[in-house]
Amino acid sequence: MKIMTILGARPQFIKAAAVSRAFASAEDVEELIVHTGQHYDSGMSDIFFHELGIPAPAYHLGVSGGGHGEMTGNMLIEVEKVILKERPDWVLVYGDTNSTIAGALSAAKLHVRIAHVEAGLRSFNRKMPEEINRVLTDHCSELLLTPTDTATRNLQSEGIPSTKIRQVGDVMYDAALHFGAKARSDKRGPEALGLEQGKYVLSTVHRQENTDDPTRLRAIVEGLSRVAQQMMVVLPLHPRTRKVLEQEGLFNALCEHVHLIEPVGYLDMVGLQQGAAVIATDSGGMQKEAFFHKVPCVTLRDETEWVELVDAGWNLLVPPLDGQVLADTVLAARGTQGADFAPYGEGDASGDILKALRERC
Repeated sequence: MKIMTILGARPQFIKAAAVSRAFASAEDVEELIVHTGQHYDSGMSDIFFHELGIPAPAYHLGVSGGGHGEMTGNMLIEVEKVILKERPDWVLVYGDTNSTIAGALSAAKLHVRIAHVEAGLRSFNRKMPEEINRVLTDHCSELLLTPTDTATRNLQSEGIPSTKIRQVGDVMYDAALHFGAKARSDKRGPEALGLEQGKYVLSTVHRQENTDDPTRLRAIVEGLSRVAQQMMVVLPLHPRTRKVLEQEGLFNALCEHVHLIEPVGYLDMVGLQQGAAVIATDSGGMQKEAFFHKVPCVTLRDETEWVELVDAGWNLLVPPLDGQVLADTVLAARGTQGADFAPYGEGDASGDILKALRERC
């Protein structure tokens, strides 16, 4: 069974680390990894392959930059060439990026079966590019690998046949269990940066709805700066976010209060997550990672795909419109704990994905 895995962005590398280990252990599976190049910076891409032990990409397409149409269009052109050459049994895509939809559309038009890992997630906000990507990918996939009960119900409500849906759990939980232990043993994260466990807030900001809206971006800068007056805030700064901050004249204001660092590798990020008092983020993946490490999370968005974490009290949604409200919510989250529950499976999603692919091959 030949599986072509399409990757392009950091969250996909983390998920692939777990699934590729399962594939590597199977004698009847050949995996070819195609890296679109969507995250081309070595701090955002190469280091993750190295740290996570992901097989080197068989193809690196080098497609990055430009608008959504330009990027996705160029990916479609290049991915199609690789599919035609390799003729895989399956094209496997992850999540909701431009790389995801490009891989899915290329395969669909060539009548190659598509398996979508993390299928069924919905924010119900069609203004988000990610929402369009995930909905379209789900509706052209042959095998929809869902992480939660909610994701499964979303697909069923959209009329997708149950025969195409397989609830496997969350591969990010697989990764969290494996690499969380490694980060602790290697003393990664806070120790390396001279931080004290439980004495800082870890933040990430990269989502387009926040960075491209001056009002929201100013509220985030103000809010994090207010938090930093009472507790250290550590912010690994995404290159694109830094550029926008500089354009808006907000970079220096943020530097005055918040401890900015360069993007870090996955193991260092896991270590930082484990040691944080609170995580404040607009990332989808970090909301779950916070839960996996039992750290309270404040999500800087209007909505989330991971509604079960909000319902259980592990995640607080705060639209970044008022800096004071944002700061008050982050500071109030310190020391809180949500319900004791396990919505993401038992940490064996990767094996279930392999089994599901075999059954349909």
